[in-house]
Amino acid sequence: MALMVGLLIAQAMAASARPDSFADLADKISPAVVNITTSTVVERGTGPSPIVPEGSPFEDFFEQFRDRLGEGDRPQRSSALGSGFVISEDGFVVTNNHVIESADEIIIEFFSGETLAAEVIGTDPKTDIALLKVKADKPLPFVSFGDSDTARVGDWVLAMGNPLGQGFSLSAGIVSARNRALSGTYDDFIQTDAAINRGNSGGPLFNLDGQVVGVNTAILSPTGGSIGIGFSMASNVVKRVVDQLQEFGETRRGWLGVRIQDVTADVAEAMGLEKAAGALVTDVPEGPAADAGMLAGDVITSFDGQDVSDTRSLVRTVGNTEVGKTVRVVVFREGKTTTLKITLGRREEAEGAIPVAQPGEEATPEAPVEKTILGLTLTPLSDELRAQLELDNSATGLVVVNIDELSEAYEKGLRAGDVITEAGQQKVASISDLDDRIAEAKEAGRKSLLMLVRSGGDPRFVALSIEENK
Repeated sequence: MALMVGLLIAQAMAASARPDSFADLADKISPAVVNITTSTVVERGTGPSPIVPEGSPFEDFFEQFRDRLGEGDRPQRSSALGSGFVISEDGFVVTNNHVIESADEIIIEFFSGETLAAEVIGTDPKTDIALLKVKADKPLPFVSFGDSDTARVGDWVLAMGNPLGQGFSLSAGIVSARNRALSGTYDDFIQTDAAINRGNSGGPLFNLDGQVVGVNTAILSPTGGSIGIGFSMASNVVKRVVDQLQEFGETRRGWLGVRIQDVTADVAEAMGLEKAAGALVTDVPEGPAADAGMLAGDVITSFDGQDVSDTRSLVRTVGNTEVGKTVRVVVFREGKTTTLKITLGRREEAEGAIPVAQPGEEATPEAPVEKTILGLTLTPLSDELRAQLELDNSATGLVVVNIDELSEAYEKGLRAGDVITEAGQQKVASISDLDDRIAEAKEAGRKSLLMLVRSGGDPRFVALSIEENK
């Protein structure tokens, strides 16, 4: 009986935790949410226009017609609408970068109806975040960031903004999913079914404590209107970006200096890893990792004391680490672990740099031959093939000249023109080199062989089964 009473009390408490109304919360947060209007000067004459032969009797007619419409080369002002929110009493405002991109005038409208001009402090296209600043003659109402990592699927959330230019509007929903990735390197979106439409971009997603847990950024919709699938950039990502924009006017992300890919089950088996986790290094151009001795074929399993589950987690962790910090990076190499000390560079400075080509070892000349192995018809690189594939004169490897479309290699994306530069984490310059690597893998009891393949210059590792190889 006592147990039954306890259950009824618990159910009653749970029911009372659900809000009967969001009105009190709306009153609290509304003053800090803003509408954003941007204005941009665009050149006219960029659309289709009639083609009239020179000297045609219609030439004067179309000239007069354009003049009456005010067309010609005269520029025109275009406007757009979005949302944002104030994060400090001295007037810092957060919104989406795409809301204010290319704008030459930005007007902030507050819930009270007051309007102020804003200037851009800094932007980050990678997370689609922008930081603005307005000058006010009094302290402004503001909201604070919450911890998005504590948001759980099923939690209530509120989206506020300026949907479809209709003015301030509030919608309620729940957290539908966490850690969604769309297309960006640093994406960490909260998915919600709270109504989000065009014009909501840059507006806040609140928890029931009135804290911002996300910035409304995108929707998934075949119609352009809300169908209950909206995405808000997680506040823990946004806060780091905003802090850097506020301090430096730009982002400063850590940079390791490697190209990586996920470790799949067959790659793990081919390398002797216990589980498919970590980030497999496909290339080490000139940079911090190369200076510390990292090699292509290493698997990064730990970074600065944190386990690396996949490439996405590594990229985000490195990006969130202080530039210039020396970190310990644990790699799996040739059956054992090695710890490297790497001093991080700055990603923004490195992105525009062209990696310096590393000189390859001279290959032993051999007569051009072809052989079909694992469904791949291969031939060693020659001067002629290097020229055709626009490769460096020192490049070595085996070129895929044909491929069986029913083979595993084809299913895993290999195509004619690809170059195999390593097999079993050793360089291959001849057909006999590849035969030796296959024999060694079989002798070691491996079911597959790991190959480093360059497609159009981009490296990636592919594990191919060798059990049925003849």
